[in-house]
Amino acid sequence: MRFVDRYPIIVTPLFSECRDFWRTHLGFEVVFEATWFVLLQADGATLAFMSPDHPSAPPGPEPFSGKGMCFELQVEDATLAYETCRSRGLAGDYPLTEEPFGQRRFGFFDPSGLWVDIIEQIEPAQGFWDRYLTA
Repeated sequence: MRFVDRYPIIVTPLFSECRDFWRTHLGFEVVFEATWFVLLQADGATLAFMSPDHPSAPPGPEPFSGKGMCFELQVEDATLAYETCRSRGLAGDYPLTEEPFGQRRFGFFDPSGLWVDIIEQIEPAQGFWDRYLTA
């Protein structure tokens, strides 16, 4: 099987607000849009939002509750991404932080309640993973 793309569809009554949020703050482009669905892409990342009253078949999932999922966007430079998002009016819910497990990251909730982590892989603190790795 060869995948052409992969993306989550977040079911939310706020799908238009999510479209605007991702376009404004993260530079995503609308690839396809209907009255109940929008598909967005940016630099190889794809994401979709769909209204709970969508007419597609088979019936889809229940509206997203905002719990139990995070969407990771790995970037080359998290500091630059943080500055870009702030310049576009996104304050964020988790400030730019260097984590001992090897990430420089910041995070925020989108209008659907989806937690978004913008991450850059960096060297972890020496010995951090020793207690977690299996033989």
